Amino acid sequence: MEIPGIFRVNDPAGPAAPLVLDVPHSGRTYPGDFQYACPFPLLRQTEDAYVDELMENAVEHGATVLTALFPRALIDVNRAVDDLDPAVVDGVWPEPLQPSERTLGGLGLVRRMCRGGVPVYKEPLAIEEIDRRLRQYYHPYHRALARILDGMHRRFGAVWHIDCHSMPSKMYDGSLMAADFVLGDRDGTSCSADFTALCAEALRGLGYKVVINDPYKGVEIVRRHGQPGQARHSLQLEINRALYLDEDVIQRASGFDKMRADLGKFIQKVAAALPYHREQQTAAE
Repeated sequence: MEIPGIFRVNDPAGPAAPLVLDVPHSGRTYPGDFQYACPFPLLRQTEDAYVDELMENAVEHGATVLTALFPRALIDVNRAVDDLDPAVVDGVWPEPLQPSERTLGGLGLVRRMCRGGVPVYKEPLAIEEIDRRLRQYYHPYHRALARILDGMHRRFGAVWHIDCHSMPSKMYDGSLMAADFVLGDRDGTSCSADFTALCAEALRGLGYKVVINDPYKGVEIVRRHGQPGQARHSLQLEINRALYLDEDVIQRASGFDKMRADLGKFIQKVAAALPYHREQQTAAE
């Protein structure tokens, strides 16, 4: 299923596992009415570039994959609706806002700044424009993810969800990111400790260094959709871009194919270890 310019859903190639992946920040369909003023290469630096392609093999192992097609710079579905920078709004937003520190620095629901402090826009955006982006892109994406998760939960009695991102190879202070992967479960509140451990061990078994909740704990998507007390488990996954991407020019690097293959193995290990998946396979046999 695909809604052009909004999202695409790839269903499992065979028997389904109660495993859902979403890729919210890899969208490369820049709409013609996106009136940005910064250089386009800088705008592309905001993407989690090609994570959608890295996760392509997941459907072969029973996972369902939801991918945003619109760019993160247009509207960020991993931010709360009230996590909006007042400086990007022309006027006063009609609802109370709770911008985070990062948002006040220009990295919120509607991005105001690019790398190096370059403004995305010449002037603040009309309230009507921001509202349109919420209605056309943000809310449909979250509704689609909720429908998929709800459907899996009804079918299996539980659902496991991985929110897939990539992270810069350099920290904000310029130091190198030491981890290959960072898993974020919001300090154990968005999924069970068992699911976090399962994913961490699967990646470590492939030779990668994995860190939990440092420096990325998970943001709006796992906060909104993760309810472990109701057997709804959501975990954020961050991939070090240096492992697969030339970050300066946003091109696939020499490690791209290996990373894609390893992520396929990772999903295979995780899907096979989910108890409801094993029960379904046994029943089918």
